[in-house]
This record gives sequence, structure tokens and C-alpha cells, in this order.
Amino acid sequence: MSWTRHRLQNVAVEALQGAKFVVVANREPFSHTFVDGQIRWEEPASGLTTALDPVMRACGGVWVAHGSGDADKDVVDEHDRVLVPPDDPAYTLRRVWLSKAEENGFYCGFSNEALWPLCHIAYTRPKFNSADWEQYRQVNQKFADAVLEEVAGEAAVVFVQDYHFALLPGMLKAARPDLVVAQFWHIPWPNREAFRVCPWQEELLDGLLGNDLLSFHIQYHCNNFLETVDRSLESRVDWERFSVTRFGVTTLVRPHPISIAPDLVIAELPDNIEYEEFRLRKTLGVRDEALLVGVDRADYTKGIPERLRAVDRLIAMYPETRERFVFVQIAAPSRMHIAGYAALNREIETLVEEINWRHRTTAWQPIVYINEHRSHKCVYSLLRIATACVVSSVHDGMNLVAKEFVASREDLRGTLILSRFAGAAHELRDAVQVNPYDVDGLAEAMHVALTMPAAEQEDRMRRMRQQVADHNIYRWAGKLLAEIGEFVSDRQLTGVEV
Repeated sequence: MSWTRHRLQNVAVEALQGAKFVVVANREPFSHTFVDGQIRWEEPASGLTTALDPVMRACGGVWVAHGSGDADKDVVDEHDRVLVPPDDPAYTLRRVWLSKAEENGFYCGFSNEALWPLCHIAYTRPKFNSADWEQYRQVNQKFADAVLEEVAGEAAVVFVQDYHFALLPGMLKAARPDLVVAQFWHIPWPNREAFRVCPWQEELLDGLLGNDLLSFHIQYHCNNFLETVDRSLESRVDWERFSVTRFGVTTLVRPHPISIAPDLVIAELPDNIEYEEFRLRKTLGVRDEALLVGVDRADYTKGIPERLRAVDRLIAMYPETRERFVFVQIAAPSRMHIAGYAALNREIETLVEEINWRHRTTAWQPIVYINEHRSHKCVYSLLRIATACVVSSVHDGMNLVAKEFVASREDLRGTLILSRFAGAAHELRDAVQVNPYDVDGLAEAMHVALTMPAAEQEDRMRRMRQQVADHNIYRWAGKLLAEIGEFVSDRQLTGVEV
């Protein structure tokens, strides 16, 4: 039986048993901004929100998030709530307000200068600052207070998202032991030797062990987490059950690879593909060349400089490819207040300029670089007409762009070039898998994509499309909710006044 939105709704009703469903994430699924004096809404560039919004549309409930849009306060009610999606309300968004100091310390500081590089093998040294740690702790408490307000006197399941809220589960359980708390960690979990450099490792692990269920993308990350706990805390790790018991409380640790809703990708595609291709090519300033496409946030884990150098190497290795392809890179600006990200943007811009200068002709240049956020409709349309999608992450928890590319290809054409260091590589085995640090190998993969016979493209794409269709976002959420439902049944939630 295939996993659909309707099936997920049925599973959610059975699993939640009337308990309130609350999702907590730093990123909000929709933000409101002022544009020419008018309030407009947009969907942020985020794999997390792309994955979770269909789940919330199916299940309903409350999404608690940081209100980051400059018009966010103008659309909420007296309880800081607003119904979303704005054009078809299906659930409630509860916004939490952060001061600049909180945002800098919690988000830019500890989350993204300490935890992000700590968990990703990208050879960027984490920065540990006690002031940032204190802001991280305080913001986790602020979100805990907002969640407790939302679930006051009610039975509830709280589904926490990602590395921004490692302390939150422990805080929630301390206040409401009856709550069922689960967390999905969207980024990799490092090996024990890497994690032990963190000065606050025990506090972070204790916070995460406030979860009834802690989930990662792949088994390898689960193993790393259990080994970290085993070597760092007084606890009992059960390797047969994949669980940790500390102070009499047990946390299950499970792999659940996240995915997408293929039907929503297809719904965004234009009816007239040929006209949309004509329009896009005109906008990008390209003719009939083959398009190699990359879509990412401008982040050092995504391997953008590596793939640009591979483009340069491709032309050197295969001079006949000159003027036969164009590489289009969309890189949504990200975390520009952090020095390392600003430096990355400068590096990318310099590489684009150098490579284009070296290889351009009067009518052609090899790279088109778009350093701005583009809508899902625009991205999916571009993926739909690409000869290849290049996902060369040096380390990635999953990477949903790879799956979006596959979902967009109803024509069974196109080649996915995929880093073996992305979680998606465990599922999309028919991609041309690469080591992004091997620039010659990545250039060779681009040449393979440019010359792959149509029949081979179709065979590979058919198998990958089946994988993405069978293991979609509704299945991911349904499997998680089914496990969460066991805790609901065992605890027989009745709600506690707080």
C-alpha cells in the first residue's frame, strides 16, 4: 500500500490518539515581509521546511518557530499565532521572538559556529564561546516555555527538529514528564572522538536523552551517537535494542531517512515544459547547450567550490565540451553574518569570475552563478530540463535536492551526480556517485553525464524514481509517528495542568 497524505492522516489519528501534535523548529515554514509597502509571504530556502510542511498539512497541529520576517509581528494574533499556509490554512504557526543578541549567540554563534562544523566533516574548526553557549541555553528555554504554553493542560506529542534544540527535550521532560518527546537530527552525528572536543558535551547529551525517540537519517549516525554516549556518560547502552538508559529513563535511537513529497514537486512543474525551457534559457542567457545544474544554500558543506573547479577541469580534460554545456549554480545566501560564510561567498564569486574569464568565448561562458533564493517552482522547472543535477556535498545528512531532481523527471531523462558523503547516496544507488574532493573524478562524472546514452539514463532514473516514490515524506512521517504512537499508548496520556 503506497504512502499518501491520506494514509498519513489515518496513521497520525491512530498514533496520536487525540494528543496535540507540536513541531518545534528554528526555521518557520512561511515568513512575512514588507515588499513595496505591502505584506508578502514566502517559503524560506530550507530542506527542513520543504520536508515538514507536507506533514503538517496532513496532520495539523502547531509549528513553533522563530519569527524572522520583518512583517511577521504584523500578522499574528495576541498569542503570536497565525494560520498557514497563507493561501490554504491547514495548521497553526506559533512564532517565538528573539532579540539580536539571542539570534547572534544562539543561531549564528553556538548552533552554526560550534555544532554545525562539529557535526560535519568539512575541515572547518568549531568555535566554542561561553557567551554563545549561554544564549543557546536561554533560547532553548524560551522555546520550551512557548511549547509548554501551547500544550498547557493537554496530552501532547512534541516533535523537535535538528541541532538548534539539543537541550529542549530535557527541559520539556523536566517540566512535563508525561509528554511524549521525539527529535529528528537533520545533520550528521560525528564520531565520538570529534564530539568530545565540545566543552558542553555532557549537557548536550543529557538534553537529547530527554527524548523518548531520537532519530537520524542513517544507521551510521545512530551508531556514532550511541558510541558517543557510551564513552561519555554513565548510562546503559543496549546495542540490540539501540537504546540508552540513563537515570532510569530510556531513549530509543532509530534511523529514518527523510524524503520529499514527489506529488508536490510535480504539481509545481509548468504545464508547458517547452515554453518554460525557452523562458528559462532566455532568462539565464544560454542557448541550446546542455545544462548541468547545482541548487544549494551557499554553505561550505555543499561542495560548491569543488564542483566549480571540476567544471574548469572538465574543459581542460575534454576540450570538445567547450560551448556544449553551461553549468548553472543557484546558491541561496546563508548565514552571511558569520565570517566563514562571507569568505565562502567571496571564494565562489572569485572562482566563477576566473573560470569564466579563462574559458569564455564571444558567445559563451561556462558558468552562470545565481547568488539568490529562487522559488520551488523555478528550481523544479530548472531541474526538469537539466542534463544533470550535481550534488557534491562534502558532508550532508541527506540532501533533498537530489530527490527533488529525481521526482521532477517524469521524462526519465537526466543524470544525478551525487556525493557518496550525502545521506541520499545510501538510497539513490543509481546516481553517478563521486568523491567531491577528487576534482578530476568529479569532472569525469560530469563528462559521463554529458555523454550517457538515453537508454541508460532511463534505466537509472526509473529505479531512482521508484525509490523516491516508495520512500516519500509521508512514509517517513508515518513510520516515525507509528513509533511515537507506541509511547502514547504506553503512557496513556491524559494531560497535566501546569
